[in-house]
Amino acid sequence: MKGQGLDRLVLGTVLGLVLAGVGIFWWQGRAQVEQSAPPPPAQEEAPGEEELPQADPADMRGPAPPEATELTREQRRFFRYDRNRDLKITRNEMLSTRSDAFRKLDKDGNNLLDFEEWAVATVDKFEGADADGNRVLTQAEFATTAPKPKKKPRCSC
Repeated sequence: MKGQGLDRLVLGTVLGLVLAGVGIFWWQGRAQVEQSAPPPPAQEEAPGEEELPQADPADMRGPAPPEATELTREQRRFFRYDRNRDLKITRNEMLSTRSDAFRKLDKDGNNLLDFEEWAVATVDKFEGADADGNRVLTQAEFATTAPKPKKKPRCSC
């Protein structure tokens, strides 16, 4: 047992010396490369105020602005989910658009949606459509539950 401890101590010392030697050679090699590097270019003196160039901005022309590309419908839909614009949609990004609707249904705010909370929206919709209050929807009453079509934005040309 004692012999193994001594062997490990000697082996550790030898490995430490080898690593130190390799480090010294690497450090010296790096110093030699820096010594033979060319000197930095000489700094020219900054021009005085009277030496500043003069130009008429009316003759100058900047670069053309980039052209805006029209996104396809699918690209617009993709970028609604891709919040950080890394061209990948994570699970959290996909669920983030649903969180507002969930919060509206979660009446007690415990982040758990029980049947009663989920049913409230449906019951409210049913009761709002049941105009005569007889707990039965006619075809005309049911037609009022259809989602409203989204208005297309007007052109601001």
